[in-house]
Amino acid sequence: MEDKDFLQFIASVKKMTGIDLALYKEAQMKRRLTSLRLKRGYTTFAQYFEAIAKDKELFYEFLDRMTINVSEFFRNPGRWEVLENKILPRLVRQSPRLKCWSAACSTGEEPYTLSLLLLRHRWDASVLASDIDEGAIAKAKQGVYTDRALQDCPKDLLSKYFQKDSLSYRISDEVKNRVNFRKHNLLADTFESGFDLIICRNVMIYFTEEAKHELYHKFSRALKPGGVLFVGSTEQIFQPQQYQFETEDTFFYRKLG
Repeated sequence: MEDKDFLQFIASVKKMTGIDLALYKEAQMKRRLTSLRLKRGYTTFAQYFEAIAKDKELFYEFLDRMTINVSEFFRNPGRWEVLENKILPRLVRQSPRLKCWSAACSTGEEPYTLSLLLLRHRWDASVLASDIDEGAIAKAKQGVYTDRALQDCPKDLLSKYFQKDSLSYRISDEVKNRVNFRKHNLLADTFESGFDLIICRNVMIYFTEEAKHELYHKFSRALKPGGVLFVGSTEQIFQPQQYQFETEDTFFYRKLG
């Protein structure tokens, strides 16, 4: 009965939002959403769905829990150094104006990190940032962050591009204006093409193997030849050649062709 209740919830969510929870790892997703449902006092997923369908606050909380909006600036700093010193200089030589995409960008730390590096070197680029969660995008557009989110941000960039308030840091318009935020469902929506760089980190771990396989193909098609996909530290692609990729550095995959 409990399984049937959850499966009906998955079907109802897909019908209402277009989000297919069946493409996420079931055990993780079910555990996370069960704890949220019980916390809010609903005995069944059927009752919980009725509630989130009517209550926008509950719906955004559901989306937030589903998408795990945990991020920070310069997450895994060594990888960002590789991007800054090796990957981006090659891409700039290949294409004077870069087209970049931060996919599943959460609350904006990742695309703003990229924007900071582009500003530091005065590299010309457009940066698209997308996420399925409108609440996360709204937070990203505000550009206000805690000390914890900025613990790995280089001091020169922190002092130049952030304004310290009593409990938080506000990012400058110069950084914000380089990033164009948009709602986008990686699993259901079409992808733009012609990208020099796609960053999609610490998201694929929540998807099934089938969903990952399809996404890597879609990312590959969205990149120019020589373009790069930058993934998270637990998301190494085994046999990248099946997606027309070769490893350029650890967690960086270059599109062949």
